Amino acid sequence: MQIIVRILITVAVLLFSTLDAIEFADMHEISLKKDEQTKFLVKYNNYIREFKFRWTLYTNDGLVMFHSYDAKLAQNVLYLNTINQSFKVFLKPKSSGAYEAPYLLVKFKEFDFGKNKAKFEVFLSDKKSQIKLEKIKKKS
Repeated sequence: MQIIVRILITVAVLLFSTLDAIEFADMHEISLKKDEQTKFLVKYNNYIREFKFRWTLYTNDGLVMFHSYDAKLAQNVLYLNTINQSFKVFLKPKSSGAYEAPYLLVKFKEFDFGKNKAKFEVFLSDKKSQIKLEKIKKKS
């Protein structure tokens, strides 16, 4: 009986983790030093928009972030192991219909004190496959 319960729990965990992973169409792992900026091109229809972010201060376990999308600036303070670990940026207006507009989710994953770098994951949620996300490579 215990074996059956364990199997059912394992199947449920795998099913729910798979459903969560399906929500995101793309994911990028990024490691940034203080004031180092990363950029993405967001392409849909005939539009090309730029999303960029950087961090500028890590103090009292909070990471001060600056980001902009389509020339709209914003600031967030992110913390590890709390609900304030990420921020969401909607990429296009919600059209008629009962679906969530495509968005980027930037999640603060780790701070490396030795290298003074913050690690992030950037997820693209795009259930209707309308967005093409392209990371702009740094110039050497």
